[in-house]
Amino acid sequence: FFFVDLIAVIYLRVAGMRFLIVLLCATLSGAFYLPGVAPREYLDSENVTVKVNSIKSTETAIPYDYYSIMVCRPDASAKKIKAEAENMGEILWGDSIKPSRYYMQMKTDISCAKVCTTKPKADNVEKKTGISKSLKKLKRRIDDEYRGHLILDNLPVSEVYIWEGSEKGLYYRRGYPLGTPGNKSSPTVVNNHLQFTVKIHKPEGLPGWRIVGFEVVPYSVQSSKIDSDCQPDQDFDAEKYAPQTLVVTPPEKATKFLSWSYSLHWVEDKDVAWSSRWDHYLKSSDASSSNIHWFAIVNSLMIVLCLSAMVAMILLRALHKDFNRYNNPDNEDEAQEETGWKVIHGDVFREPAYPGLLACYVGTGSQMLGMALVTLLFACMGFLSPARRGGLMTAMLVLYALMGCLGGFVAALLAKMFHEQSWGTILLTGVWLPGKVFCIFFCLNLMLWAKQASNAVPFIMLCGLIALWFFVSIPLVFFGAAVGYKRDAVTPPQSVSQIPRFIPEQKWHMRPAVMVLSAGAVPFGAAFIELYFILSSLWLNKFYYVFGFFAIVFGILIVTCAEISIVLVYFQLCYEDYRWMWRSFFYSGASGLYLFVYSLQYLASTLNMTSPASITLYLCYMSVLSYGLFVLTGTIGFLSSLMFVRYIYAALKVD
Repeated sequence: FFFVDLIAVIYLRVAGMRFLIVLLCATLSGAFYLPGVAPREYLDSENVTVKVNSIKSTETAIPYDYYSIMVCRPDASAKKIKAEAENMGEILWGDSIKPSRYYMQMKTDISCAKVCTTKPKADNVEKKTGISKSLKKLKRRIDDEYRGHLILDNLPVSEVYIWEGSEKGLYYRRGYPLGTPGNKSSPTVVNNHLQFTVKIHKPEGLPGWRIVGFEVVPYSVQSSKIDSDCQPDQDFDAEKYAPQTLVVTPPEKATKFLSWSYSLHWVEDKDVAWSSRWDHYLKSSDASSSNIHWFAIVNSLMIVLCLSAMVAMILLRALHKDFNRYNNPDNEDEAQEETGWKVIHGDVFREPAYPGLLACYVGTGSQMLGMALVTLLFACMGFLSPARRGGLMTAMLVLYALMGCLGGFVAALLAKMFHEQSWGTILLTGVWLPGKVFCIFFCLNLMLWAKQASNAVPFIMLCGLIALWFFVSIPLVFFGAAVGYKRDAVTPPQSVSQIPRFIPEQKWHMRPAVMVLSAGAVPFGAAFIELYFILSSLWLNKFYYVFGFFAIVFGILIVTCAEISIVLVYFQLCYEDYRWMWRSFFYSGASGLYLFVYSLQYLASTLNMTSPASITLYLCYMSVLSYGLFVLTGTIGFLSSLMFVRYIYAALKVD
């Protein structure tokens, strides 16, 4: 019970900087070092395994299995190739890692090696048009700009470009294009020859070599030339051959076969050690621009400083003046007429509308905040680096379930304070947000199943998610609630009058819609620059690894949500409007609305999605993220305002 209480105390004091300082210390010590898996040394001529991953495109955001298109399969007779053991995060992310037909031996160069020849099946055609379904699917994937992904020693294959920007250098882009999309003037071209370059490093005092780079240059070569000229002992210059076009219609002129080949070259790199082999991939991401991140932090700090000045003015000047006026019995102005926040002392702690639902929301937000803080701590320590595929998603799901005890504890305290002590409120805390998310996720999963996407969650994994929810998260919610119900009720510092006080007519700028929309822009403005990099990581297949910057921005976001809610609640009380509880939740929670609006702008300006399925997938997932941010930031605003209101009314003397 002490552990649960300790977590609750830390959470209820998020406006303080003690926990943030501890988090930043962990950030500065290890945020920028990304440990991967254990290093492995390969001896000369030792076999090196190449694996394939799902094909992905930023145009559709729907990944597919690598062998769903007409390429060389490890076993041509097998209908389905079994994937490696995957964690929950890999499946949700759409990764499907399987063996490949590419054969490599350490330090053994290959001038050209033919992999196989694939032919469209005669019985796999459309009945009306006679068009080959295999060729049509391959052409569709190329036109949608899908990229193939290979893995060697846990390193993803990448194309390398020379960056001619302000900081010249090499730019690494994960994967390789399956081909060049066609148009009215030129046909679709297939990249059927891959030229691999594997960089290796010799560790001191150890036998063998370590792989530190995996690069590829795709080429399109006529299949007939591959069949005749591709020999391991002969030079093969892929650039001198005509490209392999992909013709689908008319059926009599369609492509009859496709030959696939590759070449391999090993290069020793003395400058790159195994521990820093991911640096090239991470520096090529937009998230590597530290100047932009520092600008975002400075922008956020300016917002926090302005809000902090307003809070300080309220606490040190306005409240101090009010206390002297209200608590001084000889004050003639006070004796004439009471105005301001003192006169509503009998109503300020009146139960809000739907108190059980408010307790449910705040309990769920507490659960999310605990999950976010612990996940961020592990990420800053390097446990959730991009080298650990699916680790971040898996950690978030498991930690959310384990933080159910914190959510139930906070929900029980609030339900008891609102005189809504019932197990129905606790059950609602356990199923309200997860139930909504699961319904949306299940509907989207049905669509992904129909499209045979690689990120469609199989039935067994779906049962595992349900089991994690019902047999781990919900029982922990009830456990935390049992602890909370045994504690003494949180009593208000002022008694509540029996008859509600009349609320004066409010000015236009004090109306709920105006205040909520104005307040939500402040927390969003403190974090929107970092949101761009997060969205790029989600939808543009880029790495996000700067968890140190994210920790600072997240801490600023917490402080901003707390301060904006406190400031607006004080203004609201000064206008004798005591309906502050739901308002304080919506003040900071409105940042979720701004996130959804920003996601629409991001879709229109950055992404090139055109298919209805992709747009539906994007909007549904972004609505879930926006709703989650609404609950998280709203919880911070409510708890901060609750502490503030209890503080000022506890110091008020009332006859």
